[in-house]
Amino acid sequence: MTPPSTVSRIESAVAALGDAPLTEAAMQRHVAPLFTRVRETWRDRIYLANHSLGRPLDATEDDVREGLAAWYAHLGGAWDAWSGEMTAFRTRLARLMGAPRPDCVVPKTSAGQGLRAILNTFDAVPRVVATRGEFDSLDVILREYARRGRIALTLVEPRADGEFASEDIVAAIGARADLLVVSQVMFNTGQRLPELERIVAATHAAGGRVLLDVYHALGVFPVDVAALRVDYAVGGSYKYLRGGPGACYLYLDPRHLDGSLRTLDTGWFAKREPFAYLRPDPPELADGGDAFLESTPPVLPLYQARAGQVFLSAIGVPRLRAHSLAAQRRLVDLLSARGIAATGGAEDRGAFVTVVDERAEAWSEALEAARVVTDARGRYLRLCPDVLTTDDELVAAADAVAETRRRLS
Repeated sequence: MTPPSTVSRIESAVAALGDAPLTEAAMQRHVAPLFTRVRETWRDRIYLANHSLGRPLDATEDDVREGLAAWYAHLGGAWDAWSGEMTAFRTRLARLMGAPRPDCVVPKTSAGQGLRAILNTFDAVPRVVATRGEFDSLDVILREYARRGRIALTLVEPRADGEFASEDIVAAIGARADLLVVSQVMFNTGQRLPELERIVAATHAAGGRVLLDVYHALGVFPVDVAALRVDYAVGGSYKYLRGGPGACYLYLDPRHLDGSLRTLDTGWFAKREPFAYLRPDPPELADGGDAFLESTPPVLPLYQARAGQVFLSAIGVPRLRAHSLAAQRRLVDLLSARGIAATGGAEDRGAFVTVVDERAEAWSEALEAARVVTDARGRYLRLCPDVLTTDDELVAAADAVAETRRRLS
């Protein structure tokens, strides 16, 4: 008998939840069984690093095996199945981020690969504005391009409290900018960038385009790239999409897919008919977003990302957001009751709670020894509950944080 598909397994489990707000009892009864393998392996630890690497569903392994099975069975003929999975990957992502059509989403192996593709569309040296709060994968590329004279880079500093102000970004854009690179949610503090629409409008008024990093936004709260009018977006499946490494993407607004925008980051899969092996000069690129494909793409990450995308779509981002905010507020209250100030659980934050201390990395290491898995970025200790996290785990985690502070003091 053929086992049920990933889609049917996940959608059946989510349907059993009904339409009511998510509760711990319902999640443990209907959703937790979708994660049996990772829960069994990690049963003696409290996992609060969901903002770093999302926990995989059991179906993920089956999906990857499906991609491999096509290879074993068909060898070169597997490209029919693999191409179909690429289309499905792009279609699901387009729905999740509000993209007007699937080919606006271009598979990439990293967010940095997407950024390079956009930087390499410029013939002259562009003026690029970014913040000091961009994650390393983008920050390193920007600063290396600037060091080599490939871009003129302006970096906006955070204020004394570590937060970024929209007026500072608008001031840095000034009267002329070619590209703004900015995160919708800052990776270290969890700050949700304020007045994003104003920032996008200011960039366009200055003749520039906007590349939005949605890595800590997509799957956390509803994202609509079309409504935001951003030109480009980058992100990946590593965190809230539960798709692991390598399943990343570049979004391009349809107004840039008329053939006038070309990048040096190209390859034979960007050709109009890649398997025809024709070589016109200049190369004839495919229509729309397919022109931003590169050389032979990795295919297993597309299968690897399937279950997480299906789960997110089935359960719904608004419901997950409400559940996340409630869990964050509960954790913030538990920490406060133990004399520890924490930030999280508000609409101006992403999916994780932060505790600020210069010894945050030492805190995280001590918590790991206490079998509570967190992480730290600079002076920010980050803790992220998810749909599998129980209230008992939040209480135990708060106790462990308090004990860690006592010991390290």
